[in-house]
Amino acid sequence: MKLLTFIKLLSKGLLLKDEWSRYYLAEKLFNVIYPKIKISEFGNIYYEDMEFQTYYRDFVGDNFHSYDRKFTLMNLLKIVTHLSGNYAECGVFQGATAYLIANAMQNNEKLFLYDTFEGLSEPSQEDGIYWSKGDLSAGIDFVKTRLKQFKTIEYKQGLIPIRFKENEETRFKFVHVDVDLYQPTKDSIEFFYDRLVKGGLLICDDYGFKSCPGAKKAFDEVMQTKSENIIFLPTGQAFIIKE
Repeated sequence: MKLLTFIKLLSKGLLLKDEWSRYYLAEKLFNVIYPKIKISEFGNIYYEDMEFQTYYRDFVGDNFHSYDRKFTLMNLLKIVTHLSGNYAECGVFQGATAYLIANAMQNNEKLFLYDTFEGLSEPSQEDGIYWSKGDLSAGIDFVKTRLKQFKTIEYKQGLIPIRFKENEETRFKFVHVDVDLYQPTKDSIEFFYDRLVKGGLLICDDYGFKSCPGAKKAFDEVMQTKSENIIFLPTGQAFIIKE
């Protein structure tokens, strides 16, 4: 970019607050600093969803690392509204995703939340070195307070898969697996796959991240013997639709 062009864009962007000029400058600067990441199209209207933005700031704050994933999940929930079945989440953390799921429930549908509420279990060799035992800890009382408006949530505190046996006869239409590590991811997918109704969704939040190699390995291994294809999203999430 020529210096004169840069100065003109900088003037329009900062002084006149021209949105496109500011975006263009930010994109060029980003490409210089970290060219590995490709910036998407200007003017994506999902950034203008103020209701979602308010929810996100209330639950997550100013860390926008999972903004696109939560927006995607909120919309994926619409796929299963016509189905019969319940909801489950493995790996709850501070309850931000559980809120979106609970908010989508109808009638007497239930949401089962499985977590130690004391942080991650011990990582295995498949998980690399990014995570440590106890990471991502959020107490169950804190989560219950955040989700107190929802009356059909059942909390299943304990290491995965210990509490799964309590729901062996339950059928699910939407399952969100966000446990970061190999073994609990594999245990979760193996258990819920067999209890997912036709057309139901099973999502792995950690599938596409280098920090969670075990999660991808677990999902791939389980689905090797199944007929469904894993759908990998640019957000890092992956999911299947039960056939």
